[in-house]
Amino acid sequence: MTIEARVNARVAEVTDRIARRSHDGRAHYLDGIAETVSKPVRRRLGCANQAHAFAACGAHDKKMMQDGHVPSLGIVTAYNDMLSAHQPYERFPDLIRQSARAAGGVAQVAGGVPAMCDGITQGEAGMELSLFSRDVIALSTAVALSHQTYDAAVYLGICDKIVPGLVIGALSFGHLPAVFIPSGPMTSGLPNDEKAKIRQAFAEGKVGRDALLEAEARAYHGAGTCTFYGTANTNQMLMEIMGLHLPGASFVNPNTPLRDALTRAATERALAITFLGNEYTPVGKVLDERAFVNGIVGLHATGGSTNHTLHLVAMAAAAGLKLSWEDFADLAEVAPLLTRIYPNGSADVNHFHAAGGMSFLIRELLGAGLLHANVTTVWGTGLEAYLNEPKLSSQGALTWHEGTQTSGDPSVVRGVAEPFQETGGLRVLEGDLGRAVIKTSAVVPQRHLIQAPARVFHSQEEFQNAFAAGEFTNDLVVILRFQGPKANGMPELHKLMPPLGVLQDRGLKVALVTDGRLSGASGKVPAAIHVTPEAAEGGAIAKICDGDLIRVDAVAGRLEVLVDREDWRTRAPAHFDHSIAQRGVGRELFAIFRDRVGRADNGASIFLGASE
Repeated sequence: MTIEARVNARVAEVTDRIARRSHDGRAHYLDGIAETVSKPVRRRLGCANQAHAFAACGAHDKKMMQDGHVPSLGIVTAYNDMLSAHQPYERFPDLIRQSARAAGGVAQVAGGVPAMCDGITQGEAGMELSLFSRDVIALSTAVALSHQTYDAAVYLGICDKIVPGLVIGALSFGHLPAVFIPSGPMTSGLPNDEKAKIRQAFAEGKVGRDALLEAEARAYHGAGTCTFYGTANTNQMLMEIMGLHLPGASFVNPNTPLRDALTRAATERALAITFLGNEYTPVGKVLDERAFVNGIVGLHATGGSTNHTLHLVAMAAAAGLKLSWEDFADLAEVAPLLTRIYPNGSADVNHFHAAGGMSFLIRELLGAGLLHANVTTVWGTGLEAYLNEPKLSSQGALTWHEGTQTSGDPSVVRGVAEPFQETGGLRVLEGDLGRAVIKTSAVVPQRHLIQAPARVFHSQEEFQNAFAAGEFTNDLVVILRFQGPKANGMPELHKLMPPLGVLQDRGLKVALVTDGRLSGASGKVPAAIHVTPEAAEGGAIAKICDGDLIRVDAVAGRLEVLVDREDWRTRAPAHFDHSIAQRGVGRELFAIFRDRVGRADNGASIFLGASE
């Protein structure tokens, strides 16, 4: 099963420059891990401290913790029963505690972190807290682990900002082993392309709200992750290809025997890799520059969420590594698009999993030299173990078997020899308007270049009102500005997509340019997003006027305004008063985040502020 392949020259080049760029920061980070491991804190806690830590435990666990010679596992959970993807986690702590006891250890819930649903907050004020919730989750993770009573931790989280926040928090305790345990995707419901058609029909007034709600309820119908390939499922791909999941764990449905067996196995593995044993595997060493390059290649090969051009930068920084958008752009040139999962196709993640899933994807990328094989994972040394997939024997025992070497459905996942697209699904744009990201995998090639007059808006509501009034009859580039992290927290803007899709289907050339976000569900309309510098910082997007000719060129990687150069040079940027919109739904509490947050191409993080 060994795959011998020389690492692609571009992959090696990008990896080497990340390592050189990050040398001092990474060395400082690893020194911190070494210093902490040299004096494990839990073994040095005072008696009163220890007594508080196990006071509420049952007699068996209390005796084991009091003796102090068994591994202790912390559970950091993002459980709530409103999020479909996180509702299954209600059962996990008991399952993990039982598995830990059977393996000779103990487990406790160390703490909870918030988990909000972008699907619920789309187009609403609460969405302005979404991106910032990532950094709140990182802080909450640190609080959960601050008691310093654990030898390893498992992390229960799956959706949008939750997994990146947990990773950042876990890396702040980089000396602890960390295993991420997914809950899995919900079973397939109403096909995503049918749902999209009904959304668009509603935007045109062809169907009523009852029909729309019925369609949405049939699409989002049970426990588990939404089945389209947005940020949540991109998170799961990343955790597996970067070595923080058990092999094949990402896309097994919730509340099934195999899912429970994988959770038990993850618990056992977390206890096996503490510093008390012979396989000590701290998370800070798992997530090195090679793991992050593998993640970016996986992102491109699957047409994953554009949110990860923010999240991966912020996650890497927590490990002392410096990623840049140039790294994403250069890797996109050699990483082919190998999947068609909605919105990049009609299939959902269950179809992808059935057609070969992660083991097939990793096999193809490894065989082409596009991934680093010699990495450390929670499963051991080398990514080749992830060519296997888990199964249950007739007696219920969990075993791993070699995954398929051929795609079960070439319309969903293909090999490197016949990709859907020769280059990755993301592109970085540069030009007069600054820098931006565009997702090309869901956009047909003839729309990769759009040149049309600008129509400027400062809110989603302004655009929706203009659409409802029938104001759009010619080609246009919609400019939606003052949506960046400093302005209002950088919300996702998916409520723009159905009406923009309507205009495109009417034969208009349409594009979106914004300093806000769209994520993995970006869809068929070309959208230059994450524009930086943002309008609130006086970025060039704030200088655009209605009628300016805008060129969005995903072929050449350009984002330009075609106006008189002298006029452009002397034009003053617009200003917009967000003070009213920054109140209510808790937004006033996040003023300190808006003041502190850094640029989009620096991860839009409060931990890497605007001055860095």
